[in-house]
Amino acid sequence: MEKPYVVGIDIGGTNTVFGVVDARGTILYSGSAKTGKHADVNNYVDELANGLEGVIRRVGGHDKIKGIGVGAPNGNYFTGCIEFAPNLPWKGTIPLAQLISEKLNGIPVTLTNDANAAAIGEMTYGAARGMKDFIMITLGTGVGSGIVIGGNLVYGHDGFAGELGHVITRRHNGRKCGCGREGCLEAYASATGVARTAREYLEIRTDESLLRNLNPDEIASKDVYDAAMKNDKLAIEIFEATGTMLGEAFADFIAFSSPEAIILFGGLAKAGDLIMKPIKESLDQNVLKVFAGKTKLLFSQLKESDAAVLGASALGWETKEI
Repeated sequence: MEKPYVVGIDIGGTNTVFGVVDARGTILYSGSAKTGKHADVNNYVDELANGLEGVIRRVGGHDKIKGIGVGAPNGNYFTGCIEFAPNLPWKGTIPLAQLISEKLNGIPVTLTNDANAAAIGEMTYGAARGMKDFIMITLGTGVGSGIVIGGNLVYGHDGFAGELGHVITRRHNGRKCGCGREGCLEAYASATGVARTAREYLEIRTDESLLRNLNPDEIASKDVYDAAMKNDKLAIEIFEATGTMLGEAFADFIAFSSPEAIILFGGLAKAGDLIMKPIKESLDQNVLKVFAGKTKLLFSQLKESDAAVLGASALGWETKEI
């Protein structure tokens, strides 16, 4: 009989969350482990494995688990390794899929980066069900992407394809990005980028704004959203500028793969029409005529608190016995 469950693991810089998931996409049992406190990856894997054993026991043990999927920063699908992740405590190349599988009696483990995991989750459980061609854009601390063409995630020859957040969107006098280059989309259109735009606007302009009541160094994208919802004109302009830049970039992405949809996920997507309206207007102005009106703009249908685990767990159904 087909094994009825998979496990999803989402690794963040501070915390790791995991859960046992059934074929309908219901998280039955979940738990967490501290990522950031373990300088030695082996100690981390020990803590994670202990937590996983607890939830796996609750559904009947290892024999009920088809596979484990892991979404992680700089995760390489081909090798099962995390490679040079700047926000994790372990440096260099870490064979994480192998380490986890060995701790759990050889249950197959598949690893990819977090945005790719989100795309697989959306295709398995969310807004992209039935789609063969779409692009997932995650708007969080950075801008991540997962590209699906012909029903397959695009990994490239090395496992790292699809870094659309690091497409250069401003060639002249661009902002410094965390990757070290200048002018990346991520430097403008992430939650961090929105906060940077707010600080810039407050410095160079004299408009009245609710944001002026805050310490500029502590402004977050949520503050800009809250101000915009109170009809603060400067905050609304910040969302318009951000959405315009995303729309320009999406027009280019459409020329590359002609997706059926571009699906937005993450904190900034919660801004709803504040971000979607300027994206759509900018996209319509910039898209190549042959593609006009063909690509849907959608919000993720995955519940945010569950999405990371669901996305990773979807990899578990793919895994093949070693």
